[in-house]
Amino acid sequence: MPIVQKNPSIAIVGATGIVGTTFLSLFEERSFKYSNLHLVASSRSVGRCLTQGGRDYEVCDLADFDFTGVDIAFFAAGTSISREWVGKAVEQGAIVIDNTNAFRMHPDTPLVVPQVNRHLLVERPKSGIIANPNCSTIPLVRLLQPIEESYHVKQVIVSTYQSASGRGVTGIEELKNGCLQIIKTPLEPPKAERFPLPLAFNLIPSIDVLLDNHFTLEEQKMLQESQKILNRPDLKVSATCVRVPVINCHSEAVYFECDRDLDRNHIVELLRHAPEVTVYDGEGTQGYPTPRTIDNPDYIHVGRIRIDPNNSKAGWFWLVSDNLRIGAALNAIQIAEEMIQRQVI
Repeated sequence: MPIVQKNPSIAIVGATGIVGTTFLSLFEERSFKYSNLHLVASSRSVGRCLTQGGRDYEVCDLADFDFTGVDIAFFAAGTSISREWVGKAVEQGAIVIDNTNAFRMHPDTPLVVPQVNRHLLVERPKSGIIANPNCSTIPLVRLLQPIEESYHVKQVIVSTYQSASGRGVTGIEELKNGCLQIIKTPLEPPKAERFPLPLAFNLIPSIDVLLDNHFTLEEQKMLQESQKILNRPDLKVSATCVRVPVINCHSEAVYFECDRDLDRNHIVELLRHAPEVTVYDGEGTQGYPTPRTIDNPDYIHVGRIRIDPNNSKAGWFWLVSDNLRIGAALNAIQIAEEMIQRQVI
C-alpha cells in the first residue's frame, strides 16, 4: 500500500514580525497544508490574534511554549532568540528551520537553498537544524549555480543594495517617517534608531557589525555561506553591502570570473532555464529589473547580463529579489516542502 503523507504540525517563532507574517501569506498562497499551527512570539505579542485560513490563532509566549508534537519549527525572531531557544525545540522533537545567522556555519547543520543543494535534505540533520541562508546570499548562489556547472566560477565580487525591510517593520516605518520629515523640515535631521544613520534620501555602506578585517559581518556571511552552499571552499567572494532607501527588495551587482571564455548567449539561456528566474534581455528598460518593476515576488529577476570586454572569462549581471520571500520565508518553506515530499518529516 502507498504511504500516506501526513500534514505536519507547524510552529512559527517570531510570528508577529515581518518575516513571520510573510510565512502566513505564503502558506495560503502555496496551499501549504499543516495539521496544527502554533504562532509563537515574545511576551510583548502574547494575546494577539492573527487570522490564517479563516481561523483566528492566538499568539503564544515563547518562554512557556512546549514544542512537543511540533514537526517543523520555523524560527524568524533574530539570532539571539535562536541561540537561546532552538536547542529546546530540537530536544522536544521538532526539526528547526532557522532564519538567522546562529547556526549557518555549524558543521552538523546544512545550509540549504533547495534549487542548489536539495540533496542535503534526504535525512534529518544530526543537529536537528536546517539553516536558511542570508537574504542576499540566496539569490546570488541560485544564479551562480548554473554558471558554476558550465564554466567553474573562480571569483565573485558583489555589491548589494539592501532595502529597509531587512530591518523589519520598524525599519520601513523609520524610512517612511524620515522621508516625510526631510520633505517637511529639511533642516531637521530625522531620527536613526534602526539604522546607523538616517536612511531617508541616503545610502549607508555598512550593514551589521564591523569586523577586525574592516569588512562587515553581512559581507563575511556572503563569503562563507556562498562557499558552503556551492560546496566550493576555494571560491573567492568579496562583497560590499549597502543599505538603500528602498522599502522592499534587495538588488545586487555581481561580477564573476570563470576558468574559461564566456558565451553571453549561453549564459542567458542557462539563467532562463534556472528554476523560478525571470531574465530581462530586451532593449532599454526591458533589459533590467528594479525593485519597483518586478512582477512576481517569488522569482529572482536578473538583467544587465554582459561579458567584460577586457576579460572574456569574466561577466556581470544585475539581480533583484524580494528579501522577505526569496531571501527568507519562501526559501524556508521550500525547504519544508522538500522534506515533506521526501518524507523526512
